[in-house]
Amino acid sequence: MTMNNAFKELFSPIQAGEELKDSTKAFLAEKTHNYRRAAPERRRYHIYAAACACLLFVLLGGQRLYFTPTAEISIDINPSIELSVNRFDQVISVSEFNEDGQALSKSVDIKYKNYVEAIERILHHDSITALLSGDEIMTITVVGADERQSAKIFSGVAACTASRNNTYCYFARAEDVAAAHDVGLSCGKYRAFLELQRLNPNVTPETVQGMTMREIRELIESLSDGGNDTALYNSWGNGHHGQGGNHGNGWRNKSTERQGNV
Repeated sequence: MTMNNAFKELFSPIQAGEELKDSTKAFLAEKTHNYRRAAPERRRYHIYAAACACLLFVLLGGQRLYFTPTAEISIDINPSIELSVNRFDQVISVSEFNEDGQALSKSVDIKYKNYVEAIERILHHDSITALLSGDEIMTITVVGADERQSAKIFSGVAACTASRNNTYCYFARAEDVAAAHDVGLSCGKYRAFLELQRLNPNVTPETVQGMTMREIRELIESLSDGGNDTALYNSWGNGHHGQGGNHGNGWRNKSTERQGNV
C-alpha cells in the first residue's frame, strides 16, 4: 500500500462525516425555508377558519332569535288560527285549531310576513269577507310576555280592523296560551270557553271548538241572567271594536248595537 492510499483510507471516514454534516445542514435549511414560506399560508388559513366559525356562530344565533316566538295573535271567527310572531314582528308559524282554520291557512300566504300584512291578507280573504258580511263575529286576541311589543301589535291590529264591522280586539295573559293549547283551543276561543264554563260548568272545550264566535256570543247571552249582558262583556277585558275605531270594554251589548249607540 502506498503512502497516498494509506492517507486516503485514514481520512475517508472524516470526509464522510463532513459530507453527512453538510447534507444535514442543507436539508434543515431547505425545510426551514419551506416552513417560513408556508407560514403566511397557515396564518391565512387560521384567519379564514376563525372568520368562518364566527360567521357560523352569528348565523346560528340570528336564526335562533328569528325563530323564537315572542307574541301570539289569535284570530277566531270560525276559522280559528293563531299566528306566532317573533321579536322582529314577522309571522314565523301558523297554527290551525279546526278544519276551517286549516283551509284558511293553506289558501293565504302569511308566513314570514309582517304581522300587519298578514292580518290584512286574512281580512281580505274571500271566505273572511263573506263571513263578516253575513254578520259573523271575528275576535283577534294579542298575547305576549313583552308588554311593549304586545301593545304595539295590538295597535297595529286595531288599525287594521278600525273600519270593519263585527271585529273585536283583545289582550290576553301570556299564561293563558299553554292552558288554551292544552285543551286544543286558540287563545280567543279559550277565553270564550272560560266564560261559558262560568255560566254552565257542563260546557266542554269540544263544545266551542266547532262553534262560530257569533254562536258562542249568542249562547253566552242566552245563559246570562235576564239577557243583561253588559257586565258579562265587561268581564272579557279591554277590547277594541272594529267599527269606526271605537274602544270599549269587551263585547258591546247587543241591544245597544241595535240602537246604533257606541
